[in-house]
Amino acid sequence: MSASHKNLHSKLSIGGLLITLGIIYGDIGTSPLYVMKAILGDHTINADIVLGGISCVFWTLTLQTTIKYVLITLSADNHGEGGIFALYALVKKTKIQWLIVPAIIGGSALLADGIITPPISISSAVEGIRAFYPTMQTQTIVYIVITILFVLFTIQQFGTKLVGKFFAPMMLIWFAMLGTLGTIQVLNYPEVIKAINPYYAYHLLSIHPDGFFVLGFVFLCTTGAEALYSDMGHCGRKNIRISWMFVKTTLVLNYFGQAAYLIHHEGSTLQQLGGENGNPFYLIMPHWFLPFGIVVATLAAVIASQALISGSFTLINEAMRLNFWPKVKIKYPTEVKGQLYIPSINWLLFFGCVGIVLHFEKSGNMEHAYGLAIILCMIMTTILLNYYLIMKRVKLYFMVPLITIYLLIEFSFLFANITKFAEGGYVTLIIASMLISVMTIWYLAKKINKNYTKVVKLDDYKRVLVELSQDLSIPKYATHLVYMTNANRVDELEEKVIYSILQKRPKRADIYWFVHVNILTEPYKTQYKVTEIAKDDIYRIDFNLGFREPTKINLMFREVIKDMVKRGEVDITSRYESLNKNNIIGDFKFVLSEKFLSNDNDLRWHENIIMNSYFFIKKLSLSEERAFGLDSSSVKVEKFPMVLHAPENIGLTRIVSKE
Repeated sequence: MSASHKNLHSKLSIGGLLITLGIIYGDIGTSPLYVMKAILGDHTINADIVLGGISCVFWTLTLQTTIKYVLITLSADNHGEGGIFALYALVKKTKIQWLIVPAIIGGSALLADGIITPPISISSAVEGIRAFYPTMQTQTIVYIVITILFVLFTIQQFGTKLVGKFFAPMMLIWFAMLGTLGTIQVLNYPEVIKAINPYYAYHLLSIHPDGFFVLGFVFLCTTGAEALYSDMGHCGRKNIRISWMFVKTTLVLNYFGQAAYLIHHEGSTLQQLGGENGNPFYLIMPHWFLPFGIVVATLAAVIASQALISGSFTLINEAMRLNFWPKVKIKYPTEVKGQLYIPSINWLLFFGCVGIVLHFEKSGNMEHAYGLAIILCMIMTTILLNYYLIMKRVKLYFMVPLITIYLLIEFSFLFANITKFAEGGYVTLIIASMLISVMTIWYLAKKINKNYTKVVKLDDYKRVLVELSQDLSIPKYATHLVYMTNANRVDELEEKVIYSILQKRPKRADIYWFVHVNILTEPYKTQYKVTEIAKDDIYRIDFNLGFREPTKINLMFREVIKDMVKRGEVDITSRYESLNKNNIIGDFKFVLSEKFLSNDNDLRWHENIIMNSYFFIKKLSLSEERAFGLDSSSVKVEKFPMVLHAPENIGLTRIVSKE
């Protein structure tokens, strides 16, 4: 991938700004579809409540989205990558062990949110059809929503390039429509602008029938802020900051427009104004404009889902690098930087979304489940951000009030959302807990695994290997024998590798290769280093790969060998006389070791649960050879029993016969 490709979006450009509109703002951009409707509920419209509602929305967008995410959090990028795991990768350097907890909880909550955002956005938009067909069955709407979801998840495999070309102009139309519709209403009733005074927001909490808990609905206006941070790698920080000014202006205009319309109709309820699904978003449209408005809203809702889906792919990719998630297949559909497609996650999200639609049926019911998971994610981001600011040595008098204010705001939102638990919030929390357990098991199992892996010094075995290579009494196993090793140091090897070569069945080869893959914390890098341990007998190759680079070890290894032959560092022709005379290249065989849990273990109960779950999940994930991109024709997989805490003494006694 060329450097120009990589910096394509990170530079500020009109194209970059447009793509940013198309990819990132879906979730925040479609919030006017359901926020005001949720704040008013079935209650009679009251001017003070309406003003308080938009005042809350305005200040939430300003404090939460603009200041916390767009200004502060976007500065915490890991080589241009954003998202809670990228932030964790940065603060990991502080060596504070427990920071892994907010990272795993936050990441899981964000993924759980990816399962509820598409259904709520698309259902809210499609329900607009009822303005024309009031008799339309809920069942029909459910089918339409599921069909749209299916199409959306099917096109993911073509990458966001195809999607971006269509999405960007579409979102431009959407935001222009939001701004225009809002402005027309605000001009009819300019007094609505006084809601910018935060007093109204404070006043709302004392007069709203739901009291403090109305914040649970207000919070819906900022749910996309976390997705905005996750998708930073796709678009670049500058493009997000500049385009956000335009997006925020149109959003605020639309909210104020809805408020102006509602204050005009004080004393009615939404149901009286627009039937069963009265939605101020559609009520402010002229009747002739409705069909167009519904189509644009539905398309915008589909695009909203796109932001979270591409964010989920980024998230899982980073989770795999941090050892939080099993290895799964990743595809790179386009040349564009930062775009990937993970089939297993794509279909997992799809079935999750369909489940949500079938369970809740109406967008009104989904609002209850929505927001609880994402506020958890935001609190976790704030905790990690706190350590990031400490690491950057930000002045305390600036940092302490800042983090305190955000924790206060977010915990208020959390408590306001707690009531949603029983009404549907439990769904997202169950999904999040399942994801948390997979991540925790994977992380702990990898840790246990590491603690029980024995490494030996290569020097102790160098002579034996060289002699074995020349011992003609043993049949040759392969000309080149390649082992993948996890040992980080060049002078060390796992004990099981030595055991495999010398004891299982002595494997004689002309040259032994040990290959180690090191995944870096930066996204794009491909380097390698060759260490000659014994001339023409033993070599070690270390690959340093960026976390966004596909691990195609087969191709890379061939490349390295070619380079070494060209430099005259190694002779890879077969050592059989007849083949050597004719310059025939020797064969290469890769040996991978796969562990299984031995029966001889004396495990503690929690280790037993962790390791058994780990091996179960491992069965569902990519095999080592596929993960390393090896050709299965030349791969031998050896199974090794994994013995943790071998029982100390079985207590056998010998019987001696008395002869």
